[in-house]
Amino acid sequence: MASRSCTNPFDLASGGLLDIPCTPRALPRVMTVPGIISDVDSYSNDDGDSDSTSSVYRERKIVVANMLPLHAKKDPETDKWRFSLDEDSILLQSRDGFSSETEVVYVGSLKAEIDISEQDEVAQKLLEEFNCVPTFLPSDLQKKFYLGFCKQQLWPLFHYMLPMCPDHGDRFDRSLWQAYVSANKIFADKVMEVINPEDDCVWVHDYHLMVLPTFLRKRYYRVKLGFFLHSPFPSSEIYRTMPVRDEILRGLLNCDLIGFHTFDYARHFLSCCSRMLGLDYESKRGHIGLDYFGRTVYIKILPVGVHMGRLESAMNLPNTTSKIKEIQEQFKGKKMILGIDDMDIFKGISLKFLALEQLLQQNPELQGKIVLVQIVNPARGSGKDVQEAKSETYLTARRINEVYGSPTYEPVVLIDRPVPRYEKTAYYAVAECCIVNAVRDGMNLVPYKYIVCRQGTPLINEALGITEDSPQTSMLVVSEFIGCSPSLSGAIRVNPWDIDAVADALNLAITMPKSEKQLRHEKHYRYVSSHDVAYWARSFAQDLDRACRDHYSKRCWGIGLGLRFRVVSLSPNFRKLSIDHIVSAYKRTNRRAIFLDYDGTVIPEASIIKAPSPEVLSLMNSLCKDPKNTVFIVSGRGRTSLSDWFASCETLGIAAEHGYFLRWNRSSEWETSPVGADLDWKEIVEPVMRLYTEATDGSNIETKESALVWHHQDADPDFGSCQAKELLDHLENVLSNEPAVVKRGQHIVEVKPQGVSKGLVAEKILSRMVNDGKAPDFVMCIGDDRSDEDMFESILSTVTSPLLPSPPEIFACTVGRKPSKAKYYLDDASDVVKLLQGLATASSPKPRHLPHIQVSFESIY
Repeated sequence: MASRSCTNPFDLASGGLLDIPCTPRALPRVMTVPGIISDVDSYSNDDGDSDSTSSVYRERKIVVANMLPLHAKKDPETDKWRFSLDEDSILLQSRDGFSSETEVVYVGSLKAEIDISEQDEVAQKLLEEFNCVPTFLPSDLQKKFYLGFCKQQLWPLFHYMLPMCPDHGDRFDRSLWQAYVSANKIFADKVMEVINPEDDCVWVHDYHLMVLPTFLRKRYYRVKLGFFLHSPFPSSEIYRTMPVRDEILRGLLNCDLIGFHTFDYARHFLSCCSRMLGLDYESKRGHIGLDYFGRTVYIKILPVGVHMGRLESAMNLPNTTSKIKEIQEQFKGKKMILGIDDMDIFKGISLKFLALEQLLQQNPELQGKIVLVQIVNPARGSGKDVQEAKSETYLTARRINEVYGSPTYEPVVLIDRPVPRYEKTAYYAVAECCIVNAVRDGMNLVPYKYIVCRQGTPLINEALGITEDSPQTSMLVVSEFIGCSPSLSGAIRVNPWDIDAVADALNLAITMPKSEKQLRHEKHYRYVSSHDVAYWARSFAQDLDRACRDHYSKRCWGIGLGLRFRVVSLSPNFRKLSIDHIVSAYKRTNRRAIFLDYDGTVIPEASIIKAPSPEVLSLMNSLCKDPKNTVFIVSGRGRTSLSDWFASCETLGIAAEHGYFLRWNRSSEWETSPVGADLDWKEIVEPVMRLYTEATDGSNIETKESALVWHHQDADPDFGSCQAKELLDHLENVLSNEPAVVKRGQHIVEVKPQGVSKGLVAEKILSRMVNDGKAPDFVMCIGDDRSDEDMFESILSTVTSPLLPSPPEIFACTVGRKPSKAKYYLDDASDVVKLLQGLATASSPKPRHLPHIQVSFESIY
């Protein structure tokens, strides 16, 4: 069946997929609140924010998920669609975390297939009655997107299952990936139909929509965009096997805030960003942040909660209390253990049964006294693995019942049918113990629901025969591989693969003294009741607002093609250095100071050949020959290599090892910094660095005359970074009374004398020029790393120096678009060379052409 959302969606996975025009607005201005839907029909993208400003604003959240929180059913009599809210949906329940004035708009798919002739009518109805915007995916695209890429590739991988052979998982299929990208594009287009990008917050949910943020960020550079992953995020060793790993990571990094249930999931994500994209993270006032091209992407760690009111209302239903009495009668004289799981290969249902079998085998006296009730929810996916899991579950249950059961007793009661909410609530309330034995699960709210139902209500207590003053108890056995496990400190945590340990845990749970069960229950209930779904949504929304606070205080650029698109966000005063602008200033000045870093500035950082090219040498000579110029190379490199490489530049000044050695020209002697004359500390540092080098594969020590540098660029990123932090602390302790400083840089830990920096070099050279009566009227400084920031700061301070007769024209320029104390930037070393070419040309003006005069030799003679 065709759909009007996208005519040819499979073209979107090409390199230019983001350049395809957005879907035209299908429902123009149907909102009744003025100013909520801005006029975004014009796609002129001046700096990515050509958005109209609303005259009236009402706070609004746009919640985007694979499925809308709706039930859909067609009335057979009228042949019309009927819709109702899905009260069990976390998306719907999260509204309680927002203020009553906040409008929530939902974008997602319906669980029913709507004919193309009915889509416009249904879309209008859903928007007007439920504030829902449906994404009508074509049926073939829906299957490839959801049942294909999401369920057969992403879901297994995120649950640590690799397709080692065709019988165990599906190999990567490019056509399914294209369907995933296409579906995400359709979802993004639907968001664009209703968004007011200056005011609205967009909250995207789960692994189905991990590249959607790229499409939104491409259209609106400053959109307030959050993402929450409800599944596990695998370790980097698993995740890195995905062929489209970078595209998905970059999609998530186009958000402002990324949420995870546990620190483990967040840690795995950060490790992937470090190993695959080279990004480092840091904690900023208690919040973890990744610097991504000038934008700080924050990480949120908070498990989702349950809706207390929804559970309490279910407990007070008449059907619930009557079902409780029925269950009590059915299992009279027995202790009931409860399991409620979806039918899939990761829930560990058969492992749970094996543990019960082990328990009955080791404790024959428990036969006839305990029963495991296993409720099986319908499978969310389809495939051979689901059928195999179901078959194994039934076979195991049948075997246990045959061996340990009797005509009046079944140790395993398997309920494999749709179970209404009231019936589950009744089982929760009756169960002595609840076990969640999943081998991998994102969160799993079954333990939380069990705790709340065991707390009960007056009606529940009456049905259970419990007096009001009786203490409430509950007992949990949970897998250590599920998201809720860290928050349930009173539960018995188990490795689901260890059958003996799970059997022992079940035995402990049913035999534990009531007083201890009460203490554990009270501890759990305090947490669950205070960290409900409203708390989770409110906390995420507050952190998203905080993460977006600086959006309009920075300038933004969009760079990258296709799914590699990202936004560079920098200070409004930070701009690219125009060659024409600096050449103009260069020509009208007469006393110029030029400071150039070496690695990463005049030669590329990644270059294997570290010596300067003939072109660079020629440019240096041209600049140095201009009598108006004082030119210096200021580098962390040793003086030997620098003097050898620039031997042809007679008047070039060199500051080596961050200024510890200084030479004004080729014929002058090297000056040594007097503040760093004592280098005895090197005898302390070298053995320590050698120890870390031996322990860290891929690291090495660089020995300079004045400094020692430990490099870990070729080491494992996580281990190298960890070792660098430890080395930094170690060296700071042993050098506390020595005239040396320890600094950490990009993949290095460096120890150098106190009082030596590029900033001091710049000050010294400028002071010499002033003392010689040549106070500079033009200062240019270009560098690319942290050590050059000292130089930028020093040069900028000369503007207010009383020693200068008039402020010079200052051009402090960093290489690469990144936060810096410099006012200007150039993209890379090739841009630096082009700029130097412009200055060199200005230093060597072409001779003026005389007018052509024709002379006759005959007239001379």
